[in-house]
Amino acid sequence: MEYVIDLSDAPASLSVRCGQLVIKADGREDSVPLAEILVLVVSHPVVRYTHAVLSGICEAGGAVVLCNEKRLPCGMLLPLVSHVVQTERLSAQAGMSLPLKKQLWKQIISAKVAAQGRLLAARCAHDAGLAMLAGKVRSGDEGNVEAMAARRYWQTLLGESFRREPRSGEAINTLLDYGYGVLRAVVARAICAVGFHPSLGLHHHNRYDPFCLADDMMEPFRPLVDEAVLSIVDKRGRGATLDKESKAVLIGQIVQRRFSVDGEERKLFDVVSRAAGSLAAVALGKRKKLLISGIENAAQRASDI
Repeated sequence: MEYVIDLSDAPASLSVRCGQLVIKADGREDSVPLAEILVLVVSHPVVRYTHAVLSGICEAGGAVVLCNEKRLPCGMLLPLVSHVVQTERLSAQAGMSLPLKKQLWKQIISAKVAAQGRLLAARCAHDAGLAMLAGKVRSGDEGNVEAMAARRYWQTLLGESFRREPRSGEAINTLLDYGYGVLRAVVARAICAVGFHPSLGLHHHNRYDPFCLADDMMEPFRPLVDEAVLSIVDKRGRGATLDKESKAVLIGQIVQRRFSVDGEERKLFDVVSRAAGSLAAVALGKRKKLLISGIENAAQRASDI
């Protein structure tokens, strides 16, 4: 079992006992095995935890996401050492050539645009030409197909008046920001697990962004968050807020939802781990392409939990 724990509704006190994360809140005491924690999201301003909590989660391979006063992700704590040959893997990661990075970015953007097109086809009965655009992505996305696709995608999905502006305060953007924050943590955890560092990106390279590679690798999976947000909007309208109910839907559909990939049922972390492992294999010269095509079938065949 994998858990994403969101502490946002009440003050809480966290500690570790016998390999379990002990959570005291609202007069109750619950416990979860540290080894089963995928991500701990701390949103409430009054949450107390011991050093053993943070070190224990990281040592078990989990991630901790910290949220700001708007309860949106603003920081992340990840395992420092998650693979037995991490030094070798980091060397291979840092040594990837620019042409190789551009080819990998081409594959990532092609997969992202294709996934966006499938969501449009499912929701709007047409893909706004995104399937065609996905086949036109060049090395390094020199033609900026990603931006062209984004304009068609958001206007078709949410109307011409919608603007995807992170942290704008608009209800839908707030839901998207939170969902992407959870997704980013899941991807970063998978990257660390294969011995790579999330700050050494393929395309993203902002000196102030410690998670450039996570931002790269999460791109093909973003439509899964978009789909989860749309399910909230369908039930509660475009003014739906980021509350306990919406967080439960986002976490459930992003993390706990099961997907059919190559004939097998998998959770998102398994799919992301597969992609991260293939990236490591590419860097080590053992593969030529990323394993990100499986999520295409997953997005098409997944059913709500």
